[in-house]
Amino acid sequence: MQDIYYDSLTKLPSRFALIEYLQDLQHANICLIDVDNFSNINSAYGFEVGDTVLVEMARLIDICKPFSSKLFRLNSDEFIVVCTEVMSSKKLSELASSIISFFDQTEIVVSDELEIRVSVSIGISIGKGSDILNHARTAVKELREHKRSSYKIYDPNSSFIKKQHENVYWIQKIKEAFEEERLITYYQPIVDNKTKKITKYECLIRICENGILTPPIRFMEASRLTGTLSLVTKTVIEQSFKKFSDSEYEFSINITSTDLYLDYLEEHLLKCVKKYSIRPSKVSLEMLEDISTINTPEILEQLNSLRYHGFKISIDDFGAQSSNFSRLLEFSPDYLKIDGSFVKNILNDKKSLIIVEAVVLLCKKSNIKIIAEFVHSKEVQEKIEELGIDYSQGYYFGEPKADLL
Repeated sequence: MQDIYYDSLTKLPSRFALIEYLQDLQHANICLIDVDNFSNINSAYGFEVGDTVLVEMARLIDICKPFSSKLFRLNSDEFIVVCTEVMSSKKLSELASSIISFFDQTEIVVSDELEIRVSVSIGISIGKGSDILNHARTAVKELREHKRSSYKIYDPNSSFIKKQHENVYWIQKIKEAFEEERLITYYQPIVDNKTKKITKYECLIRICENGILTPPIRFMEASRLTGTLSLVTKTVIEQSFKKFSDSEYEFSINITSTDLYLDYLEEHLLKCVKKYSIRPSKVSLEMLEDISTINTPEILEQLNSLRYHGFKISIDDFGAQSSNFSRLLEFSPDYLKIDGSFVKNILNDKKSLIIVEAVVLLCKKSNIKIIAEFVHSKEVQEKIEELGIDYSQGYYFGEPKADLL
């Protein structure tokens, strides 16, 4: 019978042994050593080579850990070093740095023909009980938001932890909102700068609770984590198609890369077109600015098929993050929205003005219609008109409302 207190591969004490060991300690410092991109080793060389690497990792960590500490294997590519002596943050940082440096300079010999160099990320936590395991893993997750082959000491007051707590809160809230049908679509007007009239609306989802509206920036990450992003999009589609069924206004709906990867949009949109007698040409599908997601034949085929049916494609928040001008020209959307942060600062920030001017020039030459969002004053609107931007959107013209103006 297998001894559950020892890992059969590395012969190290197992997770069960670790949990029992921690329960008896009044104080512990732990370093969770996580191999970076270990799945790549399994994919490239096979699981047998991966197992050999893990066995050798266990041997090498045992060599470079403090003499008085204990080593455990937690999960597949995770090892735990437990030190019971009182150690300062500086001392723990030095320990983690020495382990990282050791692996940076050490090649793992798999066979005469194969040597593999690995890097590790280390999460550090201090305290007692099994909670410090979760804290160390959280530290690794926070670290990997920005880099690898480094270490992070768990900080309960960090913005990352605050975000994790918010996600837990909003995961419950998004679940309740679906169950109680409290996801409501609001509509913000878009003005044609030549005619000075409202010709379009952007459809924006809100959670409504006791008269308080919550914008998507608060709950969309929780929706992604719970796999409900497509349900949010379907809710907006259903409510907006119904709203505009008796109107000649055009309207735009935000879609995510998840919607594209799930490959349901065309069928669902065409059903709603028929149900509500909406011309597809009235509908713009507004994609996030990161057009690098348009990088597979399947997604391009979807978007081209939607355009074939008459739907328009718009790129949202262009200019933020990783704008890709060559990708933009290759895809050539119908509309492009300039990121609101540049529009908002266009009168006071020369760099913002230069970026907006460059985008306008590119779109004019490529026959792409331009929308400026975050237009909040008469002076900004005058500048937008002066630059020849086709449409404006912002609180200067109207905030999102449940009804059309």
